[in-house]
Amino acid sequence: MEKKKLLGDERRELLLTLLKESNSPLTGTFLAKKANVSRQVIVGDITLLKARNEPIIATSQGYIYLNTNPSENVVEKTIVCVHNMDQTEEELNIIVDHGVTVKDVRVEHPVYGDLTASIMVSNRSDVKAFLNRMKETNAALLSDLTSGIHSHTLSASNSQLIDKAEAALKKAGLLIDEN
Repeated sequence: MEKKKLLGDERRELLLTLLKESNSPLTGTFLAKKANVSRQVIVGDITLLKARNEPIIATSQGYIYLNTNPSENVVEKTIVCVHNMDQTEEELNIIVDHGVTVKDVRVEHPVYGDLTASIMVSNRSDVKAFLNRMKETNAALLSDLTSGIHSHTLSASNSQLIDKAEAALKKAGLLIDEN
């Protein structure tokens, strides 16, 4: 028996449920199979859900529903780095090895202004998946637009973890020091 296609609101409610219940990113292909529609339909649904202010972000590993729990003590800080493509893995591994999540990358484009992309890597496995996806798609880094200069929003359970990651990045010559 052929699986029934879910329509509009019913499908978007399913997507929200799946995303909210997942502890890891869900790909558009996975969601499309669950709803028995094309991946492109899912992309449209996610855009509509975001327009309704649902905290969904697209990462290189798939879609994530950001469960904002105010009781969680999460510290965030923006850092500025500079490096070439070959040093990307080193940079990300230094950060995640200190228990810090890299939420995004941002560059300042001369025409478009700030361009930001979600990364959401928290461990070496995430870093490897991110880099594999970049390689498979032959995608360029945003920092290629700015001669390697870019910033990251980092998050961790305490500021000491971020401070240690920053010190390691500085030692590796990847951090632009504010001084």
